[in-house]
Amino acid sequence: MKLKELLHAIPVLQVFGSLDVEVEAIAFDSRQVQHGTLFVAVKGVHTDGHLYVAKVIENNAAVLVVEELPEDINEEVTYIQVSDSAYALGIIAGNFYGNPSQDLKLVGVTGTNGKTTVATLLFNLFNQLGYHVGLLSTVENRIGSAIIPATHTTPDPVALNKLLRQMVDDGCDYCFMEVSSHAVIQQRIVGLRFAGGIFTNITHDHLDFHGTFDNYIKAKKKFFDDLDGYAFALTNVDDRNGNIMLQNTFAHRKSYGLQNMADFKAKVLESHFDGMLLQIDSHDLWVKLVGGFNAYNLLAVYASAILLEQETSKVLVALSEISGAEGRFETVRSKNGVIGIVDYAHTPDAVENVLETIKDLRTAGQQIITVLGCGGDRDKTKRPEMAKVALKYSDKLIITSDNPRTEEPFQIIKEMEAGVSPEKKKNTFSIADR
Repeated sequence: MKLKELLHAIPVLQVFGSLDVEVEAIAFDSRQVQHGTLFVAVKGVHTDGHLYVAKVIENNAAVLVVEELPEDINEEVTYIQVSDSAYALGIIAGNFYGNPSQDLKLVGVTGTNGKTTVATLLFNLFNQLGYHVGLLSTVENRIGSAIIPATHTTPDPVALNKLLRQMVDDGCDYCFMEVSSHAVIQQRIVGLRFAGGIFTNITHDHLDFHGTFDNYIKAKKKFFDDLDGYAFALTNVDDRNGNIMLQNTFAHRKSYGLQNMADFKAKVLESHFDGMLLQIDSHDLWVKLVGGFNAYNLLAVYASAILLEQETSKVLVALSEISGAEGRFETVRSKNGVIGIVDYAHTPDAVENVLETIKDLRTAGQQIITVLGCGGDRDKTKRPEMAKVALKYSDKLIITSDNPRTEEPFQIIKEMEAGVSPEKKKNTFSIADR
């Protein structure tokens, strides 16, 4: 593709060199540069792409997109100067792959908890309704039945547009994707056209990246601010920050909730370990998921399907048949009656939602033994809170390791133990080897 075509809709400050260069690939990682590559120098969290300009020229990069021009200009390379290279990367990636988000209906799901479940349920629901569907999630990426391993909640702009192009070429009608707050701030979704955006909730998380809870809220809100009038913006009105998400959006504003007045309403009528009876907009249905938090997830899915103009009766039937995401309140039963529940809960609020549901469902004499860990190189302030919440609902707590990354596992455990009160210590065990 010619360089001048890739620069469509990008505010360029200066150009040095020819715009008739043929671009064969796009990269923002210097290690991926080869002959004919357009390299975008992005200022990231851990490094600055501008430091690798000399290296990518050695590797025969054809074009450099930079915020800062180098002192020595190589006449065999075209330089494009922009004010924001991360923004430019998103637009260039979209142009390179033919802006695939315009050729299917793309729905983004954002929030602290529930993103994976809602996106996966929507994928399963629309599969059940007979559509060819794509999924971009923390657990896995899907193009119909094909599974592509996921490395990030939201991929980088190049990988993202490449996956969307594969979905379009494969005939996908819809794609449902998780939109992380990191992705919004790092401009990974720039240039994408969304048919809808869903807000699940927002609680304590990612303060290591955002600095303050207010910044975290603003990151989530920016996703909705950037939606256009073509899209819908669906929010959870029972979350105290739910309506904030819709304040400045151009999208069609819709709401869902179990407690407050909303466009879409639900109520939990019965709850068991193998499912629950829900009432959604006056319709009763049995579903395979459990817990009040899943009632919100299912209601968000139902509302999104209706906003995507699906037939109500078919949606309700399909909802009663589908299962949730792997590792999200996943139940395993042993022959002697012990029930094991696996859940990805990684915030104090998520831990509370899961354990409160289990406590409400358990029978007399059943104990709750919780095995809990906190990931390394992530928000440290939530570690004691997660242990404290777990002990609130558990008879015994085993604190263990959970992907420590570059941190020392025993230090993470020690920080979790700070949330254990003296009277609860006798019910708490720390075992680093998970």
